[in-house]
Amino acid sequence: MPLARVYTASLLGVDARVVSVEVDISHGLPGWHMVGLPEQVVKESKDRVQAALRNSGYAVLQQKITVNFAPADYKKRGTGFDLPIAIGLLAASGFLERERVSRYMFVAELSLTGSLLPVNGVLAMSVAAKAKGLDGIVLPRLNAREARLVRGIDVVGCDLLSEAVIFMREGIRPEFSDPPVCKKVSERRYDLADVKGQIVAKRALEIAAAGNHNILMFGPPGTGKTMLAERIPSILPPLTEEESLETTKIYSALGMLDFGSPLMTERPFRSPHHSSSAAGLFGGGSGSPSIGEISLAHNGVLFLDELPEFRRDVIEMLRQPLEHGYVHITRAGYSVKYPARFLMGAAMNPCRCGYLGHPVRACSCSVAEIQAYRKRISGPILDRIDLRIEVPALSPDELMEAKPSIDSDTVRRKVVAARKRQGARYKKTSIYTNAELTPRMIREFCPLDAESKRLIMLNAETRGYSARAIDRIIRIARTIADLEGEEKIGLPHVAEAIQHHRLDKLEEF
Repeated sequence: MPLARVYTASLLGVDARVVSVEVDISHGLPGWHMVGLPEQVVKESKDRVQAALRNSGYAVLQQKITVNFAPADYKKRGTGFDLPIAIGLLAASGFLERERVSRYMFVAELSLTGSLLPVNGVLAMSVAAKAKGLDGIVLPRLNAREARLVRGIDVVGCDLLSEAVIFMREGIRPEFSDPPVCKKVSERRYDLADVKGQIVAKRALEIAAAGNHNILMFGPPGTGKTMLAERIPSILPPLTEEESLETTKIYSALGMLDFGSPLMTERPFRSPHHSSSAAGLFGGGSGSPSIGEISLAHNGVLFLDELPEFRRDVIEMLRQPLEHGYVHITRAGYSVKYPARFLMGAAMNPCRCGYLGHPVRACSCSVAEIQAYRKRISGPILDRIDLRIEVPALSPDELMEAKPSIDSDTVRRKVVAARKRQGARYKKTSIYTNAELTPRMIREFCPLDAESKRLIMLNAETRGYSARAIDRIIRIARTIADLEGEEKIGLPHVAEAIQHHRLDKLEEF
């Protein structure tokens, strides 16, 4: 009997690679042989496929069966190989037309009864099928809505193996191809108006959101640092279509999507605990390459509360993603590149007990303990944080005041307007926000007048700014000018940028 070839896909990181599944049925001792570096889960598909075929009413041939997964230079992972193997067997036995099945991609796990079970990473697989030039993709009905996020490819959702076989044999589509639509309700109902006082911190959040600048908030416990950070997504611009698909692809690879409404429409907010491991934060691991918290925060916010409490080596590993917007993980068996472009918010106390400099409560830390606490955050990491803001303790009078505060919708409108100005300015470049400006781009897009240059140089001499710190002050000033609707950076913009970038305020505690 001739060989049959069908296509499927295997996840590698957040992207999918097309895999050719070749099935050969020949004379010889009955048995299965799988080659092409299948992992253990893929090898176990033999028993699932046999039972699914038998319970769906199709004869299982007792002959020598060879299944090859090409290319064979990397491990094939996941449970989505069940359906392509079953379709390949039916095509190799002559029950299905080999030419027709080779025009579609097949992805699904099979139950022993022949039901198609959903799999992870369908969005990336649908993208890969379109890039391959295939006519369509056949997959579980629950995954169909996600696959249809990719335009220009035929998506066939099935509940049963028999439905997929009938479609390939007779062209009859299943009656219901989509799961029920779920109305997506926003999970976050935070508003800046909920936070009392802290006018300076709110202004800093506005600047951070407008230019996608990283921000560090420091101050005693209970002053609103976490509350402020949780409200950053409420003032960020909506996700663009491209950003929505990028973010959805990441969450799809981990199976974290809603089948009824799979498209990610809100910017993610991730707040990992300070006990998180390096693999949990950045991805990787000894087995399959997992996705870390910083990639789950892609196009959103990563909030690191109690920053000095994170392990020192974990904090230092933030250098690459903060600088380049991705994390590259290389292990003995694989090398993957995860997207990690996010706005980082961090919070810390002035000392371990938290009350150094508090107007009422006394600090119980020794000088050595305070220095050890501060040294857990290195200079290179601080140099990559644009805004350093004090969040002081409020007096009882300030806490009891009922004055109306600026709300998230008002700030968001200003942020969106500032982002539009940046988009127009950088439309011929590869960047989108002021935080991404390179030194060469700073010279091109951020010219300074003589007074602004003099103020920056004076502060650089007295405070020991590095070249990177000077560039970041100019980037912040560019964002402040955008918020004010000004095309040119002026002295007030630079002065405010310096105040928001100060580190000596933290050292004064």
